[in-house]
Amino acid sequence: MSKEYFSAKELAGLPGLPATQQNVKAKAAKENWQWQKRKGKGGGKEYHINSLPVSTQTALILAEEKQAKPESNRKQTSRAEDEVAFTYDANSLWAYFESKPDKQKQVAQAKLDAFIKIIQLHNQMEVPLREAIKLVSEQVQWSFSTLRDIYYGKPGKPGLVNYKRQDWLAALVPGHTGKRESSELSIEAWDFIKADYLRPEAPMLKPCYNRLTRAAEQHGWKVPSYNVVRRRINKIPATIRVLKREGESALVRLYPPLERTVRDLRANQWINGDGYMHNVFVRLPDDRIVRLKTWFWQDIYSRKILAWRTDETEHTDVIRLSFGDLVEKYGIPEHATIDNTRAAANKWMTGGVPNRYRFKVKEDDPMGLFPMLGVQVHWTTVIAGKGHGQAKPIERAFGVGGLGEYVDKHPDFSGAYTGANVNAKPENYASSAVPYDKFIKTLEAEIHAWNAMVGRKTEIACGQYSFDQVFENSFQNSQPRMITAEQRRLFLMSAEAVKVSQNGTITLEVGSGVGLGRNRYAADELLEMRGHKVVVRFDPDNLHGLVYVYTLDGRMVCEAECMEAVGFGDRNAGREFNKLRRSNIKATKQIAENEVRMDIMEVSRLMPESPEPPETPKPKIVKPHFGDLKVVNMNIEDDEKPNEHEQNFIEMMEAMK
Repeated sequence: MSKEYFSAKELAGLPGLPATQQNVKAKAAKENWQWQKRKGKGGGKEYHINSLPVSTQTALILAEEKQAKPESNRKQTSRAEDEVAFTYDANSLWAYFESKPDKQKQVAQAKLDAFIKIIQLHNQMEVPLREAIKLVSEQVQWSFSTLRDIYYGKPGKPGLVNYKRQDWLAALVPGHTGKRESSELSIEAWDFIKADYLRPEAPMLKPCYNRLTRAAEQHGWKVPSYNVVRRRINKIPATIRVLKREGESALVRLYPPLERTVRDLRANQWINGDGYMHNVFVRLPDDRIVRLKTWFWQDIYSRKILAWRTDETEHTDVIRLSFGDLVEKYGIPEHATIDNTRAAANKWMTGGVPNRYRFKVKEDDPMGLFPMLGVQVHWTTVIAGKGHGQAKPIERAFGVGGLGEYVDKHPDFSGAYTGANVNAKPENYASSAVPYDKFIKTLEAEIHAWNAMVGRKTEIACGQYSFDQVFENSFQNSQPRMITAEQRRLFLMSAEAVKVSQNGTITLEVGSGVGLGRNRYAADELLEMRGHKVVVRFDPDNLHGLVYVYTLDGRMVCEAECMEAVGFGDRNAGREFNKLRRSNIKATKQIAENEVRMDIMEVSRLMPESPEPPETPKPKIVKPHFGDLKVVNMNIEDDEKPNEHEQNFIEMMEAMK
């Protein structure tokens, strides 16, 4: 270049340098740039071009070249640009440059330094461009033909002359071909491969392209190479590809989840529950080998596991009893989040709660346990027929590194672990089964250890505390709603809705079966409920004891005793029953007599006297009406003679005539 030294004022704002003179001077001092005193008025420093960043050097060279560019070079460049119809996107070019390793970037930088020297020789010394390339090639590791081809390009590969000077560094990284006119692809062929590729079976693109070429031969479609088709397929938005190939639930996973804070909650204010199938073979007391399922209740604020129950399946009693354990120990929560499944959303737990989509809501459905205890139920989101696991924090306890690692893979369960799926069976698969008692004991111990593990990385634990510590710190300052004896019966007992018979008895279906009768219960208070549905709560293990009867909206009615069936010829039982019935009837009569202290004659005597009927009003003027009345004189037999009233009527008519 004709000028080698530049002041901070001239350099400020150029590519690769700060926008202010002060920051340019600071950068020069920090990097120890080569400088000299500025000649002329004002003095100051001027910095040598070789000390400047490469992007700055390029900008300065371009600025000088733009002011005085030889006509021959302009014509040569124009001719080269005419020969190669080529365009590119600068953003994608630099993105491609950023994706390459440092080794390739360093090679591109060395090539750029060589071409800067070539441009300097050409512009400053007026050396022909090819001669300048030849002179520089003798000083670098690349030959004349290599540098020439890089600058002018060759068939199928654009040259450096086709790029803007500020993009040379990125263009010198090998592999980028820019943007060319795409090979022709028939509209029918494009629709064909899109329909084949964008479907739920999610086939690979290679077989789809193979089918496309076979169909193109028959229909005469134009089909470019596989790479061209692949690039066009990849230009289809990722959201559309995922939706068509993987479904709506997969599309939802592309969007970042909504982050919610729990700092405005307190311990046991909001809980969530879910079931987990253990990957362990367990031997039951009856020697059956099964995989058990545990229902967990978790506190959302602290993430502590509060209660759990284990059984062969996820059913109503497991959820109800585990909720009873939670309430007995920590009190009644205000909110609960559960899945809208048949087990979790059963009517005994959630009856009367709006938006229970799994069941038809009937007017005579009993009120569920949650609404009776004042627990507000929240249903998890269902998207495209699948549950949205992000809505329940308990799901994270079942994921990688969760309870399955601590419980299912416990050393005590060696040989009983089944694997997470059929393709992950261990070598000792099904070599043993864990006794039920041992499984329950280990499960309880590991849950307590899970809650006590410090360093939890949750919003409240902050990587320091355990779930237990977070829960206790909040719970000791809260005022939980503890349950009463009446409320305890709600969740400790099973429930069944039945209709009261006309004789004041209720019959439960539970316990009935082949060869077994149904359990019947009676109480005097049930006579007032004849024909109405009631809810009976009972202990499944003591069906011959007392049961508790409630109205459908949860009001206590009475306690009812079991009426056991007796033998058909059991005369003693019959006598006892008749004696008891007579005694009850006698007592009822006595009560009825006491209730009705006044006889009917006394009621009649105390009735007020009937008032005199009002006098019938008489008209002041009467207008008679006489017609052509004829009396037919008929011979009347003796047995047909008129009676006294008829005779009087006849005589009156004759008088009027």
